[in-house]
Amino acid sequence: MRVVSWNVNSLKVRLPRVLELLEQYRPDVLLMQETKCAADAFPLLELEAAGYQAAHHSAGRWAGVAVATPVATPIEDVCFGLAGEPAVDEARWVEADVAGVRVASVYVPNGREVGSPPFLDKLRFFEAVAERVRRHDGPLLVAGDFNVCPADVDVYEPAAFAGQTHVTPEERERHAAILDAGLVDAFRHLHPDEVAYTWWDYRQGHFHRGLGLRIDAILVTPGLADRLERCGIDRAYRKGAKPSDHAPLFAQLSGDGPLTGPPVPDAGDSKQT
Repeated sequence: MRVVSWNVNSLKVRLPRVLELLEQYRPDVLLMQETKCAADAFPLLELEAAGYQAAHHSAGRWAGVAVATPVATPIEDVCFGLAGEPAVDEARWVEADVAGVRVASVYVPNGREVGSPPFLDKLRFFEAVAERVRRHDGPLLVAGDFNVCPADVDVYEPAAFAGQTHVTPEERERHAAILDAGLVDAFRHLHPDEVAYTWWDYRQGHFHRGLGLRIDAILVTPGLADRLERCGIDRAYRKGAKPSDHAPLFAQLSGDGPLTGPPVPDAGDSKQT
């Protein structure tokens, strides 16, 4: 199974890049975040023309998540939202059964400022994710933009972020609780010490200067972790025309099905290019 997680930061703007990725890698599952689509504007026909279908949770200008698969792979038992999440209308969680695995696309709130009401909502959202993981039996894959750097190695300059969101003990503790509930960070499972990022600010040349954060993750149950062959980031999609500020994150799991397209990336690339 070939899985891609990508915060596209507006599917309308990024659709040509998404179609490019689908053609290049032919993933079995594409999990998108921050689609920023109204429900009636989601590009189902364009995806179908590329050989894909999607289940999406859309809320207009903000947030939005989706699960896409090849048209021959059913997306079954789709559920929207999380029990206990603070704002059910923000479209931050969608889950479904795909090829014997329960998959979920998640977009955790940013949190804005430490101690603010949005920050407290972010902590509650993390708690809702952990509770959902605890209640699930069987293979589970949760992927998306978690808006947290789990450790200092995931931050280009930890001292510069002191006192800001994404690195606070409260956020890291709640993210760790999701893992403790029964999941494994696929990237860290294969690359425990690798310095690699998934997000770079558009401003001040951060991407070309290598100033990034690892805030996107693919989390899997231990049985799926045993099947992990590769996990990495394709920085090429952070370059070129109209890039998202996130690069797509890939995971390859062993299985019986034939693989198409080139090998998915393995590890990251800390080069300033």
